[in-house]
Amino acid sequence: KTKGNVMIGYVTIGVSDMEKAKAFYCDLFADRGAKVIIDAGRIAMIGATPKEPMISVCVPYDGNDPQPGNGTMVAFRAESKEEADALYAKAISLGASCEGEPGQRIPDRFYGAYVRDPDGNKMTFYVFG
Repeated sequence: KTKGNVMIGYVTIGVSDMEKAKAFYCDLFADRGAKVIIDAGRIAMIGATPKEPMISVCVPYDGNDPQPGNGTMVAFRAESKEEADALYAKAISLGASCEGEPGQRIPDRFYGAYVRDPDGNKMTFYVFG
């Protein structure tokens, strides 16, 4: 039986350059203690600890180019709107592209900032409220 209420263990995204992807995500979340937890060559898990949700980057097993999903997005919780803004700006500075500048999306309910990483994977930094 799993203790606690954490539902997601990790999310895997396909990348074309493992070293570049590991550096991008470790640098992006350095303030949260992110580091490569497991590096198995074609796949690496990045986070603060394996007991918390992680992001996994991998070169696709079938050897084809990675393809971001249509309608697929990874959402990273921010502690505040200011942190969402800061993560957005940091991602852009690390080579991400804008998919929606920081802003209130649903009045008084959802604030988000959207980017695509260098491989085109979409993500958001968000706050409820």
